[in-house]
Amino acid sequence: MSVALACPLSNARCSLKEHGLFGKLKELLTGAGPAADDAGDLRLAVAALLIEAGTMDERFEDKERSMILALLKQRFQIDGSELDELMAAAQKRSEASEQYYPLTDLICKRMSGPERVEVIEMLWSVAYADGELDAYEDSLIRQVAALLQVSDRDRAYARQRAIAASSKTAEG
Repeated sequence: MSVALACPLSNARCSLKEHGLFGKLKELLTGAGPAADDAGDLRLAVAALLIEAGTMDERFEDKERSMILALLKQRFQIDGSELDELMAAAQKRSEASEQYYPLTDLICKRMSGPERVEVIEMLWSVAYADGELDAYEDSLIRQVAALLQVSDRDRAYARQRAIAASSKTAEG
């Protein structure tokens, strides 16, 4: 059913859908923009969550930034300017909204269960990059794991793998 309204910007009549009212409301509620299905959005969603983990303790240290860059480079096979652009876009996305659901919803739709566990492991790696786990980082990862439908068991194993990897890095 289409409702016709007098369009305030012209003499023409337009439907609510054409007016963009529902589209704007949907974007506001979901945090998604008009290009929510672009291929780069998956990378942006993962990168934004990693930045959230890096900034959760109110400090975004070089160790955390370096870890995020290394993880994104490895996971998505990107580097150079493409990686820099992704980081800049992810920082803007992270600063623009505190809602995790639009990011995790996209990841759930586009990634398999094991890939979502990998995202949790990446989050743990960022959280431990500075050598200590902040309570807010732990809370974020618990929330994101639940939204990504990653079990407590898989989250715990991902944490153990991240700790083991960080200790190997610290030793070598």
